[in-house]
Amino acid sequence: MSTEHKPKPLPFVANFAAGAIAGISEILTFYPLDVVKTRIQLETGKSQYGLVGTFKNIVKQEGVGRLYRGLVPPLMLEAPKRAVKFAANDFWGKRYLTLSGETKMTQQLSILTGCSAGATESFVVVPFELVKIKLQDKNSTFKGPIDVVKQIVAKEGLLGLYAGMESTFWRHVYWNGGYFGTIYQVKSLLPKPTSKQSELLNNFVSGSIGGFCGTLVNTPFDVVKSRIQGAERLPGVAPKYNWTYPAIVTIAREEGFAALYKGFVPKVLRLAPGGGVLLLVVEFTLGVFRKTLGPPYI
Repeated sequence: MSTEHKPKPLPFVANFAAGAIAGISEILTFYPLDVVKTRIQLETGKSQYGLVGTFKNIVKQEGVGRLYRGLVPPLMLEAPKRAVKFAANDFWGKRYLTLSGETKMTQQLSILTGCSAGATESFVVVPFELVKIKLQDKNSTFKGPIDVVKQIVAKEGLLGLYAGMESTFWRHVYWNGGYFGTIYQVKSLLPKPTSKQSELLNNFVSGSIGGFCGTLVNTPFDVVKSRIQGAERLPGVAPKYNWTYPAIVTIAREEGFAALYKGFVPKVLRLAPGGGVLLLVVEFTLGVFRKTLGPPYI
C-alpha cells in the first residue's frame, strides 16, 4: 500500500460547487425520464402506455421540447438543495455521534442521519417540486415557472406553494434513509479499495445499489406527492389525495398495490446511470479544483 499522505480536504465551497455542477449535469442528461415518470404517476387506473409508450406519445403529440418542460425549477433548486443536503448531513451526523457516544459512523447512525437530512432538505424543495409537477402535467396550461407561482399565490396564498409538504417530507426521509443505509452496508461488504480506480468503482457500485434501494422504499410516497401536487385545488371541494398514508391506502384499494410503484422503471433508469454521472463529474471537478489550488490540496 502507498504511504503517500492524503491530500488536505478541500474547502466546503469547492465540494459544494462540485456537487452543484454534478447535479446540474445529471439533470440535463436524464431529465426526460423524470417527465415520463411524473406522467405515469399522474395516470389514475392502469397505466396505458408504460415507459416506452409514454415517451413516444410525448414526442409524437407534444414535440421533443416537452421532455424538458419544467426543467428550470430543478435547475434553480440544485444549488440550495446541495447546500442544505451537505450541511444537514454534516450537522446531523456530528450531532448523533455526540449523542450516541460513538467514535465513528455505524449503519444505524447512517440511516438516522440520512433520514434527518432528508427531512431537513424537504422544506427547501417543496415549492420547486410543486412548480415542476404542474409544468410536467400533460394538461398543464401554465406559460412557465413564474406563471405557476403567480397563479398559485393568487388563488391559495403563499402557503399554496407548500402543497404536498407532508408527502415530500416522507419521500425524502425514506429515500435518504434507504440510500445512506444501503451505501454503508454495501461498502462494508466490498473489498477495500487499493487504488483510485477501485475506490471509484466501489463508490459507483454502492451508490447505484443505494439509489435502487432508496427508490424501492420511497416510490409510493413519490406517487402520492405527484398526485397531491398535480391536482387542481377547488374552493369548498375536499381533495381526493391530501395526506400521505390515507392516500396510499386509497390508491392501493382503487388501483391495486402495483399502482404505488408507477414510474418506478424510469425513476430507477435515471438514478442508476445518473449516479455514475454524478460521481464522474464530482471527481473530475474536484480534481480540477485541486490542481488549481495547488499544494496542500494535491
